[in-house]
Formats: sequence, structure tokens, C-alpha cells
Amino acid sequence: MEFEIAAFPTLRCGNAAVERAYRIAAGDLLGNIQPYPPGGERRPVLLAGLDYDTPWTRDAAINVWNGLGLTHPQVARDTLLSVLEESADGVAIGGQYWDAVLWVVGLWAYYLYTGDRDTLELGYRAARNSLRRFEDEEYDPQFGLFRGPAVYGDGVAAYPDRYSPGATSSILDWVQYHSAEKASRGYGIPMMTLSTNCVYAAVYRLLPRMAVELGLPPLPEDEVTAERLRESIHRHFWNPRSGLFDYLLDEEGRCEAQEGLGHAFAILFGIADAEQTASILRRLYRTPWGVACVWPTFARYAERGGFGRHSGTIWPFINAFWAEAGLRGKRSDLFDEELAHLTVLFNRFAQCAEIYHPLTGEIYGGLQEAGKGASGWEWESCARQSWSATAYLRMILLGVLGMRFEPDGVHFAPYLPPGLGWLELEYLPYRGARLSLQVEGRGSRLTACRLDGQPLEAFLPAGLKGAHRLEMSVEE
Repeated sequence: MEFEIAAFPTLRCGNAAVERAYRIAAGDLLGNIQPYPPGGERRPVLLAGLDYDTPWTRDAAINVWNGLGLTHPQVARDTLLSVLEESADGVAIGGQYWDAVLWVVGLWAYYLYTGDRDTLELGYRAARNSLRRFEDEEYDPQFGLFRGPAVYGDGVAAYPDRYSPGATSSILDWVQYHSAEKASRGYGIPMMTLSTNCVYAAVYRLLPRMAVELGLPPLPEDEVTAERLRESIHRHFWNPRSGLFDYLLDEEGRCEAQEGLGHAFAILFGIADAEQTASILRRLYRTPWGVACVWPTFARYAERGGFGRHSGTIWPFINAFWAEAGLRGKRSDLFDEELAHLTVLFNRFAQCAEIYHPLTGEIYGGLQEAGKGASGWEWESCARQSWSATAYLRMILLGVLGMRFEPDGVHFAPYLPPGLGWLELEYLPYRGARLSLQVEGRGSRLTACRLDGQPLEAFLPAGLKGAHRLEMSVEE
């Protein structure tokens, strides 16, 4: 355990700024591995950031998915397990309810990285128990969608005026001020959002794959539900006029703001078809520092000369998902752009901050109700945020090295951006193996691949043991 916490894969490449940004991200990530919980049997877990003393469900899922499950599998497992809860109905996913099922995506990534069937089995039960609750409480049969705020959007700055209580910053407090408008079942927030429903569709697609790995019969209704959700997302969110998905809707109407994470998930989870993907990648607005969490910011923040904490601002973990969506949609220039932005920002401030200003690139917490300062609207950007750090790791592992994990092994589809020349990652654990990976050239067309000096297909089996070196060459 001690070695796993202290170690981190080392990166060298033809760009000193990328090397330094990676080391900054590694330092922030390792510094956030702390023993938890405060009492009882403590295990090292990844906290959400320097300003947090607990893991968060969505952060845990995203950080494990971004690569923590590969670099630090024991910490990843314990972080995922730390947010589970026991109840009379059995083990379930804890945390803020609306995007809690994102945990299942993190669990599946962890399994692909490690092959840990015991944790998969426990997580499968937690997923089933949780989904039964959310199907009963939050599924809206009229729309064929799940109610709830957007993924990560726990602050009211993520939403239009209707969802701003005024005296509080938490979207969970909305029901206290709008009891007459709340939904009749479940927690009561009536909105349905793009990112959250994309996650539900992805989870229903993953459940049959989990069942197969556990030797259980897949439930046919999971695939049916996944496809029904996909159709509902197309029907209710796709906007032919804008060529984008709308952000949210409820019985009173819809919001056409552009949700960066929702569009990235729509592409990465296969919700968007090829034509929609091309349209999204062409039309989604990009600020001078990349795709904003939500664009534009809402008028109550713009009127105060700023941007909402959760609208108009740059959250690096979202930019990493968007960059990967660009690669999936054959828009490598979008990946190049976001990698360059995060490289500059992390180097400029020698840390991976939570939020940045979209026009200046300064660390910026944004405006939101119940804030600080003379106006009562100012918020701070949290320091050394874990999912900002793992965002950079994701861009290296899943972007540049192009690692594609499956139960039987890992495939490689590398992409080397301009100005990098070459990149080498050493001491990367993968199940029973420890890998050194190198890619050289420019572009994404794989021209050569060698394992320990011998030619092979760009695939490493899950059963590989010991130390190995994989060398790849690419060209445009």
C-alpha cells in the first residue's frame, strides 16, 4: 500500500511545459490521498481536493474513471467503497441523489483497469438497489427521462432564474422555497437535464456487461431501457435549429444554454449519432480558454459583470471530456486546444485549480448567491482539485496514448498532437503488469507497434505479467 501511494507513473516528452503540467497534476493528486474516515478503520482514499476532508460520489467516479483506478487501484477501490451506504434494502450509492449513478461508470472503469470481480459484484448490487430507488422516485414516464439537476451542478449558478431561491447557493434547497412547484414524487426538483440522462442511459448499457463478467444472466430490459432513454434524449433535448442538445427542461419549458459536459457525454456514451456529433463539435461555443461548463452565463451574473460559478466558467475536468469527444469525432484540433489550455493554466499557477475565468484564464470562483465579499456574490475557486488533476491524466492516458480498456485487455489508438514529437510514460501499473509506453511522430495513423522489441498488434492482454515496454509510431 505504501509503495502504491508514493509512486506515480513518470512522463517525459518533447514538450517541457507538458512534462511540468503533468508533474503538477501528479503532485496535487498524491497530496489529496489521505486516510479516511476520521474514526474507525481508516484507509487511504482520494479526497475531492485540498479544501475537502471527504470523498464525493461524483468526484470519486470521475477520478477513478480518469485513471486513478489504473495508477492507484487500491486507493481507487477504497474511494469508491467509501461513498456506499448500507440500508434496510441493502448496499446503495450515497451522495447527492441525482447523478449518483455516475458511480457505476467509475466502478466499471475500475474493473476494466484491475479485473477485481469482488468489488464489481458488490458494486453491481449497489447499482441495482440504487436504480430501483431512482426508477421509483425520479423517473418521469411522461417524458421518459429522469428528473434531477445536471451532473456536478449542485450550485444554483448552474441554472436559470426559476431555480434560484435567492437566499441559498444549493440547488437542493429549491424545494423549500417552491413547495407548490415541486414534483409529486421523489426529492421534488422537477428539471430534467442532458448530462444526467446521458449517464443513466450509459449505466443501463453497462449493466448487462457487468452481469456477463459476473457469470449472471443479463436482464434484457436493461438494453430496452437504455435505448428508450436514448430516444427520449433525442426527442426532448435535440434542437434542430441550433444543431445542439438543449440543456434542461421541465413542464414549464426548456433552457437552450449549452452544457459542455452534457454534450461531451452525449458523444462519449454514444447518445449522439454521427451527424449530431459533427454538428456538436462544429457549433458548441468555445471561450478563449476552452469549453465552458454552461454557456452563456445567466443574466443575473452577467449583470454583475462576471460569470456564474457553474455557468460561463472553465472547469478542467469538463474540458478533458470535451477534448476526448473531439478525438472520437475526428476533430483532433479540439483536443489540441484543450490540452494546450490546461497545460498553460496548470503551469501558470503551479496547481490544478477547481475553476478558471473563461476570458482571462485567472483562477476564479465565479458569482453565486449566498457568497462572500461586499456584494455577497463572490465565491472562491477551490485549490488543488483532484478532478482537475486527473483531467490531465485522462488526456495523456486515453487521449495521447489512446488506451481503450476492455475485459480481455487494452487496445491502443494513440494520437500525438503537434509540438509534442514524442511521449513516454514509465512505471504504469496494469493488473499484473508494469508498463513503459512510448509513442513518437505526429497524428493518429499507427504505423508501427512493438512490444519488447517484437512487432505486434496494438493490444495487450489482461493476463500480461511483469515489466514490458510498448513502442508505437504514428503519422498524419
